[in-house]
Amino acid sequence: MKQVTHVKAELILVFVTILAGFGWIFSKEALAGLPPLFFMGVRFIIAGFVLFLAGQKYFRGLDWQDVKQASLVGMVMGITMMFWVTGLDQGSNLGVGAFITSLGVVLVPVVARFMFGARPPLSIWVALPIAIIGLGFLALNNGLDFEFAHVYFLGAALGSALQLNLLSRFSMRMHALVLTAIQLSVAGSLLLFLSLLTETLPHSISMEVAGWFLASTLIASSLRFLLQTYGMSLTPVSHAAVIMNLEPVWTAIFAVFWFSESMGGGQVIGCLLIFIAMLVSRWPQIRAIFKPH
Repeated sequence: MKQVTHVKAELILVFVTILAGFGWIFSKEALAGLPPLFFMGVRFIIAGFVLFLAGQKYFRGLDWQDVKQASLVGMVMGITMMFWVTGLDQGSNLGVGAFITSLGVVLVPVVARFMFGARPPLSIWVALPIAIIGLGFLALNNGLDFEFAHVYFLGAALGSALQLNLLSRFSMRMHALVLTAIQLSVAGSLLLFLSLLTETLPHSISMEVAGWFLASTLIASSLRFLLQTYGMSLTPVSHAAVIMNLEPVWTAIFAVFWFSESMGGGQVIGCLLIFIAMLVSRWPQIRAIFKPH
């Protein structure tokens, strides 16, 4: 019975990575008619509210210290998503952007080393050079004329590494749904505030753009996080961590079909190296999967 539960959880998490991949497509389409920060701000506030409605019972008896820590993580998430959506808005290749952003997985222990003095496992020191070489292939695919959007995606990777470190350091005693709802709401509020300071809002929005906005909010945010929370509650973290590496792969595949994107040989090698680096960085978790229980 336990094995069946694990298989069910892993199928759910694979579906979550597919939704996350589609999220890149939905967001890129929505950005055709919406300013980037405004789009992400409103999207996250609505997604956070939907999660609040879905898990109201878990919000009872919250500790104020936990809420403050969750809000701090939400601020970091907001800055991270500011980098991500700017890269998405300016970048020309979603697949490349997704692989650069996914470097956050490799950078988590590195950030922990500099910020908290933690000792990264050997697998990270093996993964890092592979990831750096992969980045080089991506950035210099067309000679030295690389896209500045890549820098924004790298900023998002660093931000997500910091966010994951803070989450692991804070011992917040709250349901994952509550934590996610607070993070999304705080990040959305920050992004909306920055949007009102820096962006000019459109006078009208087409039905098509509104549709993409709703898809990115309800499917790629609310539904995705609901399923992710449920799936991760049914399987070991080690299994979930490895499965979540599929997101950039799906994004690259969908971008080929949706936007007729193509990658040069150097970019394909770069993405492959980054994917290998992600798996190497997860080696302890991968090994745990195949160990007899």
